[in-house]
Amino acid sequence: MATDWLYLRRRAVNALALALSTLATLVGLGFLAWILWETLRQGIAALDLKLFTRITAYGADGGLANAMVGSLVIDALGILIATPIGVLAGAWLAEYANRTRLGESIRFLNDILLSAPSIVLGLFVYTIVVLPSTALTHGNTTFSGLAGGVALALIALPVIVRTTDEMLRLVPSTLREAALSLGIPQWKLTLQILMRAARSGIITGVLLALARISGETAPLLFTAFGNNYMTFNPLDKMSSLPQVIYQYANDPGDAMHALAWAGAFVVTMFVLLLSLVSRLVLSRNKVSHD
Repeated sequence: MATDWLYLRRRAVNALALALSTLATLVGLGFLAWILWETLRQGIAALDLKLFTRITAYGADGGLANAMVGSLVIDALGILIATPIGVLAGAWLAEYANRTRLGESIRFLNDILLSAPSIVLGLFVYTIVVLPSTALTHGNTTFSGLAGGVALALIALPVIVRTTDEMLRLVPSTLREAALSLGIPQWKLTLQILMRAARSGIITGVLLALARISGETAPLLFTAFGNNYMTFNPLDKMSSLPQVIYQYANDPGDAMHALAWAGAFVVTMFVLLLSLVSRLVLSRNKVSHD
């Protein structure tokens, strides 16, 4: 009787946990569908070819072409700066500083940076990049896409460091032992064997970091600043989708509100696509290992 009661109790707990998990999943998917529907409904009036071919201008005739280009340039700069530093730092933590006080301290500081408000990082870059260069140019403001990329790199960096560290530590220790027993140096083991084994997880972390910085607004207000013309030069002021969405959402005109919602829909779909691609990369790696 005791065994039957314990079996029924476990069945009931399992069913309750499964029901709660399913409910949480449905709630999350429901909110996602609600966000997509609301952004599409509010911005569908501005979702046309003009949105992708015309620059930002006041009124219904404007588009978001320069903001999209600016976002791509600034996000690319942020990822290009953060990826090599983050991957190498994560590899050092996993292979050289693992189970050491220094490594644990750096992981703790990285977690603090991971949760730091983005506006604080934007002000930091404004202080160390924008203000000194403004002084060198005799008072001419030097907001730039490059400064925005540095700010976004500081946001993406802890994500890449944490992901690389975790992925490398998941690689079986037997692989390390086999390589070291053959006389392979530690640096070559890390770069050519362990990183190749954890490649899909590291790529996933980079994609998630890119998704993380794609919707950032506050750091760009202090660094890239924004403009109303098309530019590909990262040393100029650059517009970005989040900054334009913020600007147009505060405008009293209905046409500007529609453009803001359309831009929000584009950003949401871009982040969703990156998340799906990262999941696809990770799932393909699991299938290949199985």
